[in-house]
Amino acid sequence: MSETFVVIGGDAAGMSAASKVKREEPDRDVIVFEKGEWVSYAACGMPYYVKGDVDDLDDLVTVTPEEFRDERDVDLRTGEAVVDIDRGARTVTVQSGDETYEQPYDDLLVATGASAIEPPFDGLGLEGVFTIHDMDEADAIEDYVTERAPETAAIVGGGYVGIEMAEALSARGLDVHLYEMLPHVLQPFGEPVAEVVEEHLREQGVDLHLETAVSGFAGDERVEAVDLEDETVAADIAIVGVGVAPNTDLAEAAGIELGPTGAIATDEYGRTNDENVYAAGDNAEATHVVTGEPDHVPLALTANRAGRAIGQTVTGDPTPVGEIAGTAIVKAFELGAARTGIVDEDQAREAGFDPVSITISASSRAHYYPDGSELTVTLFADRESGRLLGGSVVGREGAKRIDTVATALKAGMTVAELQNADLAYAPPFSPVWDPILTAAKVLAGKLE
Repeated sequence: MSETFVVIGGDAAGMSAASKVKREEPDRDVIVFEKGEWVSYAACGMPYYVKGDVDDLDDLVTVTPEEFRDERDVDLRTGEAVVDIDRGARTVTVQSGDETYEQPYDDLLVATGASAIEPPFDGLGLEGVFTIHDMDEADAIEDYVTERAPETAAIVGGGYVGIEMAEALSARGLDVHLYEMLPHVLQPFGEPVAEVVEEHLREQGVDLHLETAVSGFAGDERVEAVDLEDETVAADIAIVGVGVAPNTDLAEAAGIELGPTGAIATDEYGRTNDENVYAAGDNAEATHVVTGEPDHVPLALTANRAGRAIGQTVTGDPTPVGEIAGTAIVKAFELGAARTGIVDEDQAREAGFDPVSITISASSRAHYYPDGSELTVTLFADRESGRLLGGSVVGREGAKRIDTVATALKAGMTVAELQNADLAYAPPFSPVWDPILTAAKVLAGKLE
């Protein structure tokens, strides 16, 4: 009798693990429970569906439920929710319609993801007020914009979702107001990036309200305005994008330990405090490559990579889920902004480093080659060791250069070592001294 691998959650981590187990051990029973109907979808693409760059919501689905069932032989059960985990009996209780049943497991993966944070705002239930964290929400926003033809949008939160939705709704012809309670947008990217992005957002017609707290929304049945501390501003649609929280209630109720970030604590193989229970994706912690401490950075690659590794471990090939650096990139109209590692002095000090940083601007191409643009690069290092701690990049082209910095972090390189990296050069692609190398050279000089 074959062993049974049960997965709770049918998106990136869960389906990566299920697929890997089936590839390695085709005879093993693999059962995936997904409370919704969508699986294996690209949540990062949802703003571009609302914008109109993606024609059909189904285009965001990587592998369909039918393909998982028929081609990969995964027992995928959509519309069925796991409501309890009994670790002693090694069973999960499943809600299917009005009925419940018990499903035994030998190994269990909790991949329940995260949910959009809903602040205690007045009027959050008004028609026209949305979060955007799943496919149905994205579809509802697109329908609302198409059918109701709103003219003014209020976006609450200046993170990834806020910036991307500002672009999406501007492209749909709306007058966009973006509200951020902090001094800058894109707080995890650092001030040099934020200042460039903010200037560009204003150039694109976005009305920025920084250091502005929203208290709620006003309207009869539909949203008509956003309430601030000392004024009310008209709004026909509102998007609340203030972050996500890991879905840990199910695991916590079963005695699965949470870590210091509030997400599920795991070891290097994705195991929880129960050797037969794993966790991966937006509900789980991972180890930060710079600090060596647990961190929670819910991003797509982290989930996919961890799910695949857990699938290998479950089938007898112990595979670490990998460290994270919080490497991220976001499109802000015509700009790209990216970051990795530590890009904040206070965070660096809290981690035990003595941070030194520089910010430089350089051309993305050779100065004589047409269509180059200014790229702003910030790098952080530890004063004593010279170790690279992190960096950020922002500009009209070349933001993917952040991958060079992320690779250097993974290798534990010093700034002096990074400045001597043998990067490619040709005039259409970079100056002789790539902006990353120039930044490393300047920072190395500052450390001398």
